[in-house]
Amino acid sequence: MRQWMLAASAALLCVPGAVSAAEPSADELVAKNLAARGGAEALAALKSVKFDGKLIFPGDFQLTYEEVRAHEPAGDAVRIDAAIQGLTLVQAYDGSNAWRINPFQGRRDAERMTGDEARSLADSALLNGVLLSAKADKAQVSALGREDFDGTLAYKLKVAQPDGDEFVYLLDPDTFLEIKMTETRRLRGALQVTEYELGDYEKVGGVYFPMSIDSWQQGQSNQRQRVIIATAEANVAAPASLFAQPADKPAPAAAQPGDVQPEKKKKETPPDGKTPSASPSKAR
Repeated sequence: MRQWMLAASAALLCVPGAVSAAEPSADELVAKNLAARGGAEALAALKSVKFDGKLIFPGDFQLTYEEVRAHEPAGDAVRIDAAIQGLTLVQAYDGSNAWRINPFQGRRDAERMTGDEARSLADSALLNGVLLSAKADKAQVSALGREDFDGTLAYKLKVAQPDGDEFVYLLDPDTFLEIKMTETRRLRGALQVTEYELGDYEKVGGVYFPMSIDSWQQGQSNQRQRVIIATAEANVAAPASLFAQPADKPAPAAAQPGDVQPEKKKKETPPDGKTPSASPSKAR
């Protein structure tokens, strides 16, 4: 009897796909992730979401962080504001175009982003996330078996978008929520691979979102930046104007003959005699 069992086991191992037959398919894993996030009804009821917290760069360089995502007629939109010492970096996508204001590079007016950058922000804007939006976006989802993640044998899924960008997810085998994601895309002609760790999930409007997100360029895990969310709200007011690129401020009109010139104010000097700096401290 024992010899028969050994022979049957050996024969089973020779059958292609027999060992992996018990593993869930890509569709099954996506369905489990959807249920884990809160279900289709909860996602459909979510029209917008707002996150507030902090953005931490290496060296404990911290900025306040605010992110708003919303369904817009042209597509999902997002706006991210990160501020320190009166300077605010803005990145936004209105469902069609992406723009930024970066005072840390000396720019006070909004500038249009490239097509590659717009695609990246468009993926960040998705309320459902890239994985659960894959079918609607005609992306291909493949199950890649299991991968060890800090001692957890996580399920591995790959999303290949029609534009060539790829996302590899690791799902917790118990909760089926995303615990790691590797994003591969081409920006300005160069291949860029970014890794993310996601955790501290909380429900927002009946849908689970990660409240802690670490990210770093592949091979530079010691140079992580972290977003920590303190509060989150669902279905907040999010008018289209919030995501639309603002018009440049008009240049001051040239002085004309006969114009009365305003009297110049005397420059005030701080009590300590030092001129305050608007530039944030550089990360160590």
